[in-house]
Amino acid sequence: MSASASALFIAVFLACAVEAVEAVTIVLAAGTARDWRSAGTGTVSALAVLAIVVAILGPAVAAIPITTLRVIVGALLLVFGLQWLRKAVLRASGHKSLHDEDKLFAEHMAEAKSQTARRFFLAPDWYGFTLAFKGVLLEGLEVVFIVLTFGANAKNVGLASIAAGCATVLVAAVGFAVRAPLARVPENTMKFVVGIMLTSFGVFWGGEGAGASWPGSDAALLVIIPAVALFGLALTWLLRRSPGGKAGSAGGASADLAAQGVR
Repeated sequence: MSASASALFIAVFLACAVEAVEAVTIVLAAGTARDWRSAGTGTVSALAVLAIVVAILGPAVAAIPITTLRVIVGALLLVFGLQWLRKAVLRASGHKSLHDEDKLFAEHMAEAKSQTARRFFLAPDWYGFTLAFKGVLLEGLEVVFIVLTFGANAKNVGLASIAAGCATVLVAAVGFAVRAPLARVPENTMKFVVGIMLTSFGVFWGGEGAGASWPGSDAALLVIIPAVALFGLALTWLLRRSPGGKAGSAGGASADLAAQGVR
């Protein structure tokens, strides 16, 4: 597998895994607090809607000229990537509270338990159905966007789809095996890495779409990705020593990220 194909697979896998963690957490809360049949019906319904969206948007994205697509997608990836990277850096440096999947699960559980039961179609409980449907649909739409844009730009939608499928199946299997929030998954570490990957691909594809010629072609990603990673770690190191940040350990920002899982 080439360097660009490997980078594509890793970027799509991690980005989709983050979205899958959030979707599975919501479905688990709906099934545990309300009714598993309703949560399952909501999940299947959302997946059906997503399949229709893919059938409609897939050909439309493929019809856009590749140069135009790379400029548009490059800009979007930069926006999303820098946003994810910014939040991960702020969390790692102590300027933003760490993401707590247990807290998110508890909040969904409390909200679900407070609602009265109402039957809806094949679902014994309307609220459980709606909660699962909304969670899977919203997170699934982000997965669809990631697969279509990354795959179309790299002219390898198949590989992007496989990466997304692997991430989704793995996270779902783990989540439903333990029937608990995926609190042990280092989600913020994944978001830090995904932010780096999205930003790097945004720079690469945006530059190509604007007419730039990267030295080494796809191999330039092997330089761009580490450069963005070092930039993110440097920002973390600096912010940890600014007012409101945490004092760094002797190992520096990278050691702290590994120790805390950038949770």
